[in-house]
Amino acid sequence: MAVSLITGGAGGIGREISFSFARHGYDVGIHYNQAKERAETLASEIRSIFGVRVQTFHADLSKPAEIAEMFQNAESTLGAPDVLINNAGLSDQRLFTDVSAEDWQRLLDVNLSGTFHTCKCAAPAMLSRKHGAIVNISSIWGVAGASCEVPYSATKSGLIGFTKALARELGPSGIRVNCVAPGVIDTEMNAIHSKETLEALAEETPLCRIGKPHEVAAAVYFLASEEASFITGQTLCVDGGFLQG
Repeated sequence: MAVSLITGGAGGIGREISFSFARHGYDVGIHYNQAKERAETLASEIRSIFGVRVQTFHADLSKPAEIAEMFQNAESTLGAPDVLINNAGLSDQRLFTDVSAEDWQRLLDVNLSGTFHTCKCAAPAMLSRKHGAIVNISSIWGVAGASCEVPYSATKSGLIGFTKALARELGPSGIRVNCVAPGVIDTEMNAIHSKETLEALAEETPLCRIGKPHEVAAAVYFLASEEASFITGQTLCVDGGFLQG
């Protein structure tokens, strides 16, 4: 049975990604940092519906030692991941002049360095098998940049560059690395926006609405699946056409 490991796999987009892989017969590793109860509840739900193996794993993604321990635990309980989904991330909205060095470092540590370390841990087994798939979750703001979200935009842009470079390096070994850049999606992260702001963003979107987490999950699963066996190094915007042109 193939194994998927999803960071931030318990809430919002991550929850739908976890469901998507279980629905397709994967065993699922659900990573969490603070949402232990939510992760364990989701794991029980997935087991009861799909009958696959599911384990939850804790790690603070800003701490490489905890990431390494998570992978050790995953390999001993589920097996080395065939698919790694780097979904976890932090956001921070404030004026650039109000961003402290600590704010900047915090987002770098989780959003970008955390992905570096998870990929470092996942790569050896994938290289040994000559097969594997990694999907990193960026953002449309990593493509276009967002006012008052400089650290977030920078880290998400970094993920796109990281994806392209890693795809070139791991491709000869049969490992595909791709990226999904969600637009404005109906998640807790975007719940901080006012109703008026979300309506305005929907009006700017050619499909005239904000997206749903399951729509992002579908794109993630596609890129990880054999249906995308000749696709690597790409960034797929799931944004209702927000950035087209």
